Amino acid sequence: MAHTVGGCSLALIFIIVLLLVKANIDACKRGDVTVEPSHVISLGSAVNISCSLKPEQGCPQYSSLNRLILYKVNEKINLLHGHFLSSQVTDLPLGTTVFFCKLACSKKKELRICGAEISVGVVPEQPQNLSCIQKGERGTVNCTWDRGRDTHLYTTYTLQLNGPKNLTWQKQCNGHYCDHLDLGVNLIPELPESSYTAKVTATNRLGNASSFPSTFTFWDIVRPLPPCDIRIKCVNASVSRCILQWSDEGLVLLNRLRYRPNSSWSWKMVSATNVKGRHDLLDLKPFTEYEFQISSKLHLYKGSWSDWSESLRTQTPEEEPTGTLDVWYMKQHIDYSRQQISLFWKNMSLSEARGKILHYRVTLQEVAGGKVTLQNITEHTSWTWVIPRTGNWVVTVSAANSKGSSLPTRINITDLLGPGLPAPRQVSANSKGGDNIMVTWEPPGKAAPAVQEYVVEWRELHPRGGTQPPLNWLRTTPYNVSALISENIKPYSCYEISVYALSGDQRGGSSIRANSKHKAPLSGPHINAISEEKGSVLISWNEVPAQEQMGCLLHYRIYWKEQDSNSQPQLCEIPYRVSLNSHSIDSLQPRVTYVLWMTALTAAGESPPGNKREFCLEGYLFFFRPSDLSGVVKKFQTQRTAPGPRNIPSWRSPVEETIRRGFMREEEHQAGNGAANKSRVEVGSGSAQCGGGTEKKCV
Repeated sequence: MAHTVGGCSLALIFIIVLLLVKANIDACKRGDVTVEPSHVISLGSAVNISCSLKPEQGCPQYSSLNRLILYKVNEKINLLHGHFLSSQVTDLPLGTTVFFCKLACSKKKELRICGAEISVGVVPEQPQNLSCIQKGERGTVNCTWDRGRDTHLYTTYTLQLNGPKNLTWQKQCNGHYCDHLDLGVNLIPELPESSYTAKVTATNRLGNASSFPSTFTFWDIVRPLPPCDIRIKCVNASVSRCILQWSDEGLVLLNRLRYRPNSSWSWKMVSATNVKGRHDLLDLKPFTEYEFQISSKLHLYKGSWSDWSESLRTQTPEEEPTGTLDVWYMKQHIDYSRQQISLFWKNMSLSEARGKILHYRVTLQEVAGGKVTLQNITEHTSWTWVIPRTGNWVVTVSAANSKGSSLPTRINITDLLGPGLPAPRQVSANSKGGDNIMVTWEPPGKAAPAVQEYVVEWRELHPRGGTQPPLNWLRTTPYNVSALISENIKPYSCYEISVYALSGDQRGGSSIRANSKHKAPLSGPHINAISEEKGSVLISWNEVPAQEQMGCLLHYRIYWKEQDSNSQPQLCEIPYRVSLNSHSIDSLQPRVTYVLWMTALTAAGESPPGNKREFCLEGYLFFFRPSDLSGVVKKFQTQRTAPGPRNIPSWRSPVEETIRRGFMREEEHQAGNGAANKSRVEVGSGSAQCGGGTEKKCV
C-alpha cells in the first residue's frame, strides 16, 4: 500500500511539471521577451527589455499590421510597428515588477506574446548582535541575530560554528523571518574552557555580508533550566524557621531567591552560593500567603541566570495573636436597679491576628468582689449583658486562634455622658465631600491636660430596613481636635456623632447629629391621632420613613386653618427630637372645624405636606360650688339687662370668663334655665353637637 501511494505521488508530480512546461511554452509560442543586464537589479539601476516575434507569428493577413505593445503591469510604456521592440526602464520600485509584450492586429484584440519579471532589491546588510545560548546542560546551541533592512530579494542566511579540533557545524535558512537558527549541537562540560566561534552570512543575487564573529565557551552560553520541585517546610510549624527546598541541574553554583506576600507588589531578594537546593528563611510572617520563585547560574562571573521558576504559593503557619482588641461599649438604664451593657470590638488586622480567630473570650467582674461574675465565649464581635446599676464593673475581652490568645483588653464600665465629666466642647460636624464627615471639637476646659485620648463614635439614627445600626468609632490622640469619619457613612442618612474625652476612669462626651449629604424630605409626618386634653389639642404622628428623611431632620411644622377658609394657615414649629412624636397646641377656638397637617425640615428645605386631618374642639367642663358663683352671676345679669351697648371689661377672673361664655351660649340657644341655678357651667360646644371619639367634627 505504501508503494502504491508513493507511485501515485510521483506520477502526480510528473503531470504537474509537464503542465507547467506546456503552459510556459504556450505562453511564449509567439515570441520572446529578454531582459538585460539581469532579471535581478539593485535599486536605482536601469534595465533594457526587448520583445520579438517568432517567424510566421505576426498578424495572419499582413505583417505590416504588426503592432507590438510593452506593458508594465497594466500600464502601456511603449508601442512599435514591426517584429521587434526594445525599451529602457528606470526608477523601478523595490520588489518584483511584471512586464508583458502583446501583439495588436486590430483595435479590439491584443494577443499575448510573452512576459518577464524584474526584481529590484539591495545587498544584504551585515548581520548584527549575533548571540548564542544553550538552554540547559543537555540543550543545543541556538543563535539569534538582527538581519538589518529588508533586501526585497530571496536571501539565505548561513550559520557556521567552529570548535576545537577543527570541528565545524553549519546550518542555513532563508525568508523574511530568518533571524535565528538551532544548530542542533550540544556543548558538553568536559571542556568548559574551550573556545567556539560563531558567524552568520547573508547572501542574495546582489552580494553577501557576514557578521562579526562571536567567540564563547561552555560557561558563557549555557543557561541552566529553571529550578523545579520547589517546596517549603516550617520547623515545628513555626515561622521562626522555614526551609525552602528545590531541585537544580548538577553544575549549578549560584541561586537567587525572591518572595513576597500575595498582597505586595515588591519582592524581597536573597542570594545563595553552593547551597545545593536548600535555604533557611527566618523573616516570614505568620498566617500569610507567600509567593516564592528561584533562579540558577552555573558560574560566578560567566554565563547568565536561568529563567525564574514557576511560582510556589503557600500559606505560613499561625502564631498566637499579638496586640490587643480595640473595645468600646454602650450603657443603657433599664430600670432603677438594672442596666444593659453592650460591648463592641473591631476585628484584628491580619498582622495582629496572625491566624484565623476562632472565638473571643469575655469576662465581667465587680471590682469590689474581685471574682469573675461572668465568662463567655463568642464568635461575634459584640456582646450584651444586664448587670446591676450599683458597684463598679470591669470587662476584659481577648481573641484566640489555634495557637493561643491575645492579651486581654480591660474596660472600666463608667458613665459616658453626664454632668461633671470632662466633655469636649463646641462639637460640630460638616460634610467633607463624598461620603465623609469632618468632626471638630474643643478640649474640655481645665480638664484638657488630663485627657489621654479622644473617641469619636457614630451610628445611623434611622437605619433603613429596620436593622440594628452598627456602632462605629475611632480613637485619636489628645493633641487632635478633629477627625474625618468615612466608615459606614451613607448619603442622605442621619448619624448621631459623639466625641468622648478619656481621662483615667473618667469619660465625658458630647453629641451632635450630622449627615454627609442632605436634601428636602420626600414626605411629611403622618398624623395618626388628634385628641383634646384640658382645652388643648394633642397631635400625634408617625415618624417620616427613614428612606424618605434624606438627612437629619431639624424641625417639624404643624399647620392649621379653618375649614373652607382662604386665609393663610397658622403654624407651629417644633425642634426635632428623636423620641418626639406628639405636641399640643392651645390656640384653636371651640365650635370651629380646622384642617391640620404637618411637614418636616432638613437644612436643605421643607418636605411636602403629610396627610390632612379635620378636627373640632369639643370643649370641657368646670365644676364650681353654687356659693362661688352668686356674685359673678349677678354681675353679668346686671350687664346683660342694662340699657345701651355692653362694655365687657378686658380682664376677668377664670370664673368670670367661664360664666360669661355660659350666658353667651344661653342667649344663642335661648335656653330656659339660667346657668347660675346649675352646679356646672359648660364651655364650648357640648358633646351633643360634635361626633364622638378622639377626633371631633362640628355639625
